[in-house]
Amino acid sequence: MATAPQVGGLADAVFEHAEQDPHRVALGRKGDDGLWHDVTAARFRDEVLAVAKGLLAHGVRFGDRVAVMSRTRYEWTLFDFALWTVGAQPVPIFPTASSDQVFWTLHDAGVTACVVEHEDHAMTVGSVVDRLPMLKRLWQLDAGAEAELMEAGAHIDDDVVHRHRRAVTPDSVATVIYTSGTTGRPKGCVLTHANFMYETDTLLARWESVFRSKPGDEPATLLFLPLAHVFGRMVEVAAVRGRVRLGHQPVLAAQALMPDLMTFRPTFILAVPYIFEKVFSGARRKAEADAKAGAFDKAVEVAVRYAEAQEHRAFGTGPGPSPALRLQHQFFEKAVYAKVREAMGGRVRHAMSGGSGMERRLGLFFAGAGVTIFEGYGLTESTAAATANPPERTRFGTVGLPLPGTTVHIAEDGEIWLRGGQIFSGYLNDPRSTDAVLRDGWFATGDLGALDEDGYLTITGRKKEILVTSSGKSVSPAGLEERVRSHPLVAQCIVVGNDRPYIAALVTLDQEAVDHWLQMRDKPPLTAADLVRDPDLEMEVRRAVVAANTLVSQAESIRTFRILAHQFSEEQGLLTPSLKLKRKAIETAYRTEVDALYR
Repeated sequence: MATAPQVGGLADAVFEHAEQDPHRVALGRKGDDGLWHDVTAARFRDEVLAVAKGLLAHGVRFGDRVAVMSRTRYEWTLFDFALWTVGAQPVPIFPTASSDQVFWTLHDAGVTACVVEHEDHAMTVGSVVDRLPMLKRLWQLDAGAEAELMEAGAHIDDDVVHRHRRAVTPDSVATVIYTSGTTGRPKGCVLTHANFMYETDTLLARWESVFRSKPGDEPATLLFLPLAHVFGRMVEVAAVRGRVRLGHQPVLAAQALMPDLMTFRPTFILAVPYIFEKVFSGARRKAEADAKAGAFDKAVEVAVRYAEAQEHRAFGTGPGPSPALRLQHQFFEKAVYAKVREAMGGRVRHAMSGGSGMERRLGLFFAGAGVTIFEGYGLTESTAAATANPPERTRFGTVGLPLPGTTVHIAEDGEIWLRGGQIFSGYLNDPRSTDAVLRDGWFATGDLGALDEDGYLTITGRKKEILVTSSGKSVSPAGLEERVRSHPLVAQCIVVGNDRPYIAALVTLDQEAVDHWLQMRDKPPLTAADLVRDPDLEMEVRRAVVAANTLVSQAESIRTFRILAHQFSEEQGLLTPSLKLKRKAIETAYRTEVDALYR
């Protein structure tokens, strides 16, 4: 278990590593030529120092808050550590944020300077700057912000920077991260250097053995999660502190991500279930296109049974895979499982998943195919993970055990409460909201869950999302939505039914999967309007709904559904930047469709 840090801050690791092992490759930076270029520990230290000097030259001081609005890229990590070096506090903003969201964050946090990625972001900030008297500086990454700052600070002595760095203590504020705001206005979570150090050092100590695909490998991970989200920031800090080679990929979409996985070749990835669903669906579609769908499905079944047998052995409830099952598993290794791993770069043997629930069967398949996914659970307020499955005893379908030093308590109403060194200190400028969730050292998460006999946590829903039908039946939508979404043709599912006579659902389609489905059935391309009325496609979605209904009682089951012509998007204001459904916004936008479900 990691101990609470007594001195220093997050930037110290950059300087210590450069002194101890200056030639070690610390990061990979993708150039304009499309190739990955090595960045040594010494070079990264020098760049962090140079940008830190530039920040001081432009008036950034200890304790100042500086916003960063960008996609995930190398420069964000550079600016984070430069800001931490001078004791400033980065405030992340999602690159898709609206002008109102940008204004609220900059205003509420009292931001004095802002780093943006490109001209569109600069214009967004510019549209509200007249209402932000504290905002004095704006730098644009695509307009040479890095070089500009390095030049501006060239005359400053190193010792000036180091005096700022040595003034940072574990209790100093590291960042203010605003919640996604599925309900209400986003709140700024105040996270300290100690929160991040405790969180990442605990993960590194407990899971260090799985960062490499084999002994002797140099660990490497490709970060494609948004750095504006706490999960991405945690990965960034853990990679730097844990000496894991770190690369950045700015687009959380399979068609952009997969090529970079192939060229960067990480040994370990941290992702959301969407990524693993896309890898699986892509492999399934390719097998079907090659007229090998039957063999693929058999390989899936074997992988699931193989992983289940291994799980039983780990928990002492079975002997492990039988000789016949091992033989079947070996038969599919080269033809199927190796190709699935190759889609993730070929070296990944372990991964961590968070952000939302992952179906147990999907986790079992990947484990059987040679990639064990450790599902975990956490929030912005807990600096990312509070629980995770341990390497030696993974229980698929759960979010694992409390991290070492973390305690999980289930309140009488089923709410999950957390205590540990990574729990935040409160919401910025909002003592009322802080008092509502921090209770005698415990953080009341608002999520519902249950602990099994071995202490593994399962998430069952969210208090604010519980639906109550007009007959008084309480229904948690998360499990139903997750199961419907597991169908390859389904992109999203939202369950409705609050104050209604029964439960129903709105479903959106995965266009890439639908195009493949039409092609394999010799159907002509259909317009969105015709597609949602296609009886064969409706039958496919109905199968997904029927499968989901097996999880619940009849009173909790989905009685009817409607297929929508278009997916919910962040641009419409219907998803958070971390791809969670904004339920109230969706029900408002699709009020007509929801009402039609009850006629």
